[in-house]
Amino acid sequence: MSVDNFFAITVSRTSSGQRMDALVAGHLPDVSRAFVTTLIRSGSIRVGGQVRKPGYRLKTGDQITGSVPRPVAVSYEPEPIPLDFLYEDADLVVINKRPGLVVHPAPGHYAGTLVNALLYHCPDIKGIGGELRPGIVHRLDKETSGVLIIAKTAPALAHLAHQFKSRTVRKTYLALVHGETKQDSDRITLPIGRHPVDRKKMSVVSRHGREAETLWSVCRRFRETTLLEVNLKTGRTHQIRVHCAAIRHPLVGDPVYCSGKIAKNHTGPVLQRISSARRQMLHAWKIRFIHPRSGHEMAFEAPPYPDMENVINALEKLSKGE
Repeated sequence: MSVDNFFAITVSRTSSGQRMDALVAGHLPDVSRAFVTTLIRSGSIRVGGQVRKPGYRLKTGDQITGSVPRPVAVSYEPEPIPLDFLYEDADLVVINKRPGLVVHPAPGHYAGTLVNALLYHCPDIKGIGGELRPGIVHRLDKETSGVLIIAKTAPALAHLAHQFKSRTVRKTYLALVHGETKQDSDRITLPIGRHPVDRKKMSVVSRHGREAETLWSVCRRFRETTLLEVNLKTGRTHQIRVHCAAIRHPLVGDPVYCSGKIAKNHTGPVLQRISSARRQMLHAWKIRFIHPRSGHEMAFEAPPYPDMENVINALEKLSKGE
């Protein structure tokens, strides 16, 4: 790539048939595929001067041209936001993220995020992994609570990122869902992609969807609701929420993937007990990974936050007739 970030690619015969976003991302190793997709949709990257979709299948001789905007230096201030530390050493920290905490800065959330808190509690983390996401290896939705790993050094970040990419990290969630499942366990393998109409949502889509695999088993059964233990084989955006909704057992309290009709389709006693759920009842319960320096396996577990625990306890008492 030249100094002004302009580039040009001529599609070879061996690259014919590839997706546009995949090929461009392969030629720009310092730019993520997600960012390449954004640039294609905005028209900053074109084929023969024409705007194409990210999934456009390239042909031999196609001329791809574009430019990558230079990153804008943004400074985020440390903030004394309380964090629930489960573990810390020179290479990483593990926290139990509370619901309502945004993981990293984004438009509309430049303060009050986990990154701002980390810069305060771990000032040496600044600059690790880039300006926007220092040390962030993986993420949880704003309203999802639970175990989260953060790298404190560049080598630790690279090592942990490789573990997530190779799917060797074991993540187990607790999900409280509507309805009583007929089976005790099952596997969901429905592909997930951007919703065709509402671009802020994900959905189960047959075309252009990315493979997604979710394993679930019943942890506890209640009246008209079920507590599931969920294991992810892939890490798609909103995967558990989308997959649970697809099998007609959406998460209790999910404002995006649970319709009002399903939420209200309960008898009075159950509805009364789940009405206190102000967010999706999803918690990252356990995580298992290899320490980047020692090579030893590490495992952490965090109990659900009080709001979710209270709903579960109330449903359990109701099931017992209390």
